[in-house]
Order: sequence, then structure tokens, then C-alpha cells
Amino acid sequence: MVPRRHQSCIEACNVCADACDYCSSSCLQEDDVKMMAACVRLDMDCAEICRMAVAYMARDSRYAGDLCGLCADVCEACGAECARHTQPHCQACAEACRRCAAEYRRMASPFAGA
Repeated sequence: MVPRRHQSCIEACNVCADACDYCSSSCLQEDDVKMMAACVRLDMDCAEICRMAVAYMARDSRYAGDLCGLCADVCEACGAECARHTQPHCQACAEACRRCAAEYRRMASPFAGA
């Protein structure tokens, strides 16, 4: 059973990881894939670290707070990159990343000093 205090962050992480996977796949279908390279790389990094953070939170790891801080940074970077592009998949991903980063920041603070 997942600790209730982590539930909203875990949900945001899963939504973000899925949005990043969809965005990276969709970016690879764009006419100018080279222009989307940074977006694809960040999408892949963000999806991966979000899934790792979910696992840390699910097991209530003592390192979850540290990881959540890093995850927020990655989500913010990914969201900023995606927001630069007008494609709907990038815009949706940017929004998911912003929501997730906010949840990570909220979750990281209770872990401080734990």
C-alpha cells in the first residue's frame, strides 16, 4: 500500500511520465526531428526519473525527498523546453511537467531532515 502522503505526487508523476513518453514519440514523427532533439532527450529523462521517484515514494524510501528535489528540476527543464514548441503534445507535456514539478516541491519539503 502506498503511503497516503505520497499519493497525489505519485499520480502527478505517472501522468507526467506518460505525457513525456507520448511527447517524445510524437516529436519523432515531426517533419523537423532535429529541431525536436532537445525536447525528445528531456522527455526521456523526465519520464525515467519520474518513474524512479514513484518507486522511491511507494516504498517510502528515506532518499525520496532528495530524489524529488532533483525530479522537480528535471520536470521544470522539460516543461520549459516543451513550452517552446507549439505542437499540442508538447503543450500538454509542458503542463504535466509543471504540475509534477509543483507536486515534487511540495513533497520534498516533508522529507527534509527525515
